[in-house]
Amino acid sequence: MALTGRTALLAALGSLPVGILAPSWTGLLAVNAPLSLAILCDYALAAPVRTLRFTRSGDTSVRLGDVAEVQLTVTNSSRRRLRAQLRDAWPPSSWPAGTEQASSRHTVTIPPGEQRRLATVLRPTRRGDRQAERITVRSYGPLGLTARQGYHRVPWTVRVLPPFTSRKHLPSRLARLRELDGRTSVLTRGEGTEFDSLRAYVPGDDTRSIDWRATARQSAVAVRTWRPERDRHILIVLDTGRTSAGRVGDVPRLDAAMDATLLLTALATRAGDRVDLLAYDRRIRARVQGRTTTGDVLATVVNTLASLEPELVETDARGLSTTALSDAPRGSLIVLLTSLEAAPIEEGLLPLLPQLTQRHTVLLAAVSDPRIEEMAKGRGTVDAVYGAAAGTQAQTERRSTAEKLHRHGVVVVDATPDNLAPALADAYLALKSAGRL
Repeated sequence: MALTGRTALLAALGSLPVGILAPSWTGLLAVNAPLSLAILCDYALAAPVRTLRFTRSGDTSVRLGDVAEVQLTVTNSSRRRLRAQLRDAWPPSSWPAGTEQASSRHTVTIPPGEQRRLATVLRPTRRGDRQAERITVRSYGPLGLTARQGYHRVPWTVRVLPPFTSRKHLPSRLARLRELDGRTSVLTRGEGTEFDSLRAYVPGDDTRSIDWRATARQSAVAVRTWRPERDRHILIVLDTGRTSAGRVGDVPRLDAAMDATLLLTALATRAGDRVDLLAYDRRIRARVQGRTTTGDVLATVVNTLASLEPELVETDARGLSTTALSDAPRGSLIVLLTSLEAAPIEEGLLPLLPQLTQRHTVLLAAVSDPRIEEMAKGRGTVDAVYGAAAGTQAQTERRSTAEKLHRHGVVVVDATPDNLAPALADAYLALKSAGRL
């Protein structure tokens, strides 16, 4: 039983004249006895909570930043009219801060034997699975003096997917891919690794592309056209160790790496390449293998990344390298999304690079912090000078680490969170254009 503010107000108003005119137990009883009787009657007339039936429907997934709507159908199977307030409880990250109360609470009136549908609107602020907790119901009597209270559990899960904000870069990269693949009027002559067709020679063509046998069979000089080789294997490796938990501005490094992963996956599958995913720190956290359909690959990768979180452990570089070698057939492109911190790279990854670069093309992508460059330019105050020294040292260490990786044959992409995805896509296209894929 839950008493309402109306009950407290009536008790206070009744006690005031008694306290002034007849301050005695008899006066208090004269006021509270009728009020207590009214409370009991109101409670008895309130619709029971236990007999209510609930069903859910609606969205089961939503991209981070978008809105999901979950419908809750309430059936009043009792013989009394239901006048109730409901709280549809979800985890705090299901709404922006300060909006939970307005979004999760509903006021409803349902006649006997009827049902009503309520909509709970979710605006998640984090990736992962959001599971409905419990529905708390407060059923009021006709006088509004008291209420029956209880709760029901109605399971429902909404998976919050990565936002894929880099999708806006996909059309321009696909246009460049079509150029490389020879499917537009702009033909990139003499590039690629897979023979496409023969055509007549025009001034400016690479003489190395002349097909002398075909030329001998006809009166005009014939040249070969090439296109990037298709059906290559790409293994994207996400480092989910402690460095991925760091934030650059408002974006966790892991989330920036995920966005780059999605753009590369969408682009590579459109190019006809096979894309696999591996998330690793000290053990395998997620894996996507064997998907071939373009839409199926991207959907599976998005769904897999949704619940992936960084682990506060040091990444086992040897284990990561061994797992990547076992997952990727010879001649693959291994895309490693990790940090450019000197210690983890030099102590963990560099000794193992010969094993990777001997069999595969390796591309390392890292998130850089634009504040470091700002610090390096700092001038004026003592704090700014110290900050400039620290920023300059950090820049020097990153450049040194990148140069060491270059000497081992690794392609390095170092970009801010907003630029990492398009920069990685451009590096992939550059490798295709150069015939390394």
